[in-house]
Amino acid sequence: MEAISKDTWIFIETKADGSPRNVGLELLNPGRRLADEQGGKLVGVVIAAETSEAVQAAANYGVDMVLAVEGAEYRDYSAEAHTAAFAYLIEKHRPLTVMIGATTNGRDLAPRISGRVQTGLTADCTQLEIDESTGCVAWTRPTFSGNLMAVIFCAGHRPQMGTVRPGVFKKPEFVRRDANVVMEDFRFDPSGIRARIVEVLDEAGEQVDLEGAEIIVTGGRGVGGAQGFEAIRRLAGTLGGTVGASRAAVEQGWIPHAHQVGQTGKTVAPKVYIACGISGASQHIAGMSASETIIAVNKDPNAAIFGVADYGIVGDLFEVIPVLEAELKSRLA
Repeated sequence: MEAISKDTWIFIETKADGSPRNVGLELLNPGRRLADEQGGKLVGVVIAAETSEAVQAAANYGVDMVLAVEGAEYRDYSAEAHTAAFAYLIEKHRPLTVMIGATTNGRDLAPRISGRVQTGLTADCTQLEIDESTGCVAWTRPTFSGNLMAVIFCAGHRPQMGTVRPGVFKKPEFVRRDANVVMEDFRFDPSGIRARIVEVLDEAGEQVDLEGAEIIVTGGRGVGGAQGFEAIRRLAGTLGGTVGASRAAVEQGWIPHAHQVGQTGKTVAPKVYIACGISGASQHIAGMSASETIIAVNKDPNAAIFGVADYGIVGDLFEVIPVLEAELKSRLA
């Protein structure tokens, strides 16, 4: 497919109530830079049962235009309905670049769209640039457990497509721009939806929003067992934060996978990230190194986690955490 515009599209993924997920708003930050460098518009794409909230959010964070597809069939994510709607928009408007958050839904949707419109797709990107020699987007993604970074180009097909990990970029400044909103009339026959959500089960027994959390307290192998996460939960509760975990702790069965931070879990970028009993494996660091402030607690003074930490405490986490809690409570009282 040949592009007929130089526009950069960002998928503003929504929840069932129509509110936007953070990742779409985060992607407006690099999206603006790429759109400006390529000489096109920054366009938000919203596909939902009720689009007004996500449309307004996209405008508030600086898009030039929003393409919105609205219908009851889009309330819950549907591979069939969302793919058909998105492919229709691409075939009609032919953008230069399309970015989708590498969420559970985004990782399912993006390859379906790329297959439908016959273009390439680079998955799980962590960095985006324009290559001066070709004018193509240079999509950078980790490989071999984060030990190498691959730079990938889509030279022969358009649009250039990629999924980008949540938490890699910060949301842009709130600007409240008067974006041009285009309501696209595309309806999908509900009888064509082959899978439906019957019930949503939260394996953790609680809501775990790691990607949207401003404070995360994470436990690793050093917590010693499921019981050890009680200390992590208490500290997180004192700070009003969310509980995270390393892959080692999840694989031991101490805490559900919904809490996992890292290359095989969630990529996060909170204001404060406290790593307790985490050695600092490369796959874990790949998922949290963008945090604004990193605090590490580990008995091993040579632990790799101290290499990325802003503050390090060498000590037994079960001795350190009660002291931190007491100090925090006295200051918050």
